[in-house]
Amino acid sequence: LKVLSRVDSVLRSPRAPPLIYRRSKGPVQSNPSKNGQACGFEHLPLTVEMWADQLMALKDLYRSLRKLSLELVPWHTAEPQDNRESVRVEDLQFIVDAILEEIENKEKNNQMPPLPTLFAIVSHFQKLFDVNSLSGIYPRMNEVYTKLGEMTNAMRNLHELLELESSAPPAVVVDTVGKLCDIINENVTEQVQQLLGTWDIHSIINKLEEHECFFPPFQALVQDLLCLLEISDVDDILPTVRNLK
Repeated sequence: LKVLSRVDSVLRSPRAPPLIYRRSKGPVQSNPSKNGQACGFEHLPLTVEMWADQLMALKDLYRSLRKLSLELVPWHTAEPQDNRESVRVEDLQFIVDAILEEIENKEKNNQMPPLPTLFAIVSHFQKLFDVNSLSGIYPRMNEVYTKLGEMTNAMRNLHELLELESSAPPAVVVDTVGKLCDIINENVTEQVQQLLGTWDIHSIINKLEEHECFFPPFQALVQDLLCLLEISDVDDILPTVRNLK
């Protein structure tokens, strides 16, 4: 009776689930019988058996969640508890929370595209940059990155030298360089004309023809003088001739 009284007090506790305590439908007796039916928990053995089955299933569920955790979050260092005699709901909740947190982080941060999309990206890169094998992708990526850096630095320097805005497109840079080359070419032509003393292109041609006619005989004369005077430097011709007088 004392044991039944303790069980009855536990069942009447506010923390006890409502389904395990039912008031007896029969007439109320002043004293509890030996089988305990008057205490209102004659169905308790079935409930306890159900709880026992659930506890065993809880351990199986823990093993399944443990395997799932090793597949999804293998880096999660939780101590295995498969050999424990009892498994708590908190253990299962801990594993589920870890898996859910990892899934949420992947959805927010990584957002990994599907494999067909990744294959299409790799194939497109191979076509664009003429890469025949997968092993050649990384070297070509490094080469493209290096060339891009060199081009970016060159464009930045051209913007500064030409005093252009940094947002000016490459077409504007090329056009500006072309105009600058035209100006330089015009200046060079003018300087050549001033040097030759004529602004007429035909006069320039005539002077060049005269030079071609005059220079070969003059060069031959100088060579003969060098041999005759037994000297090797043109500047020594005049001093040697004066000494001979």
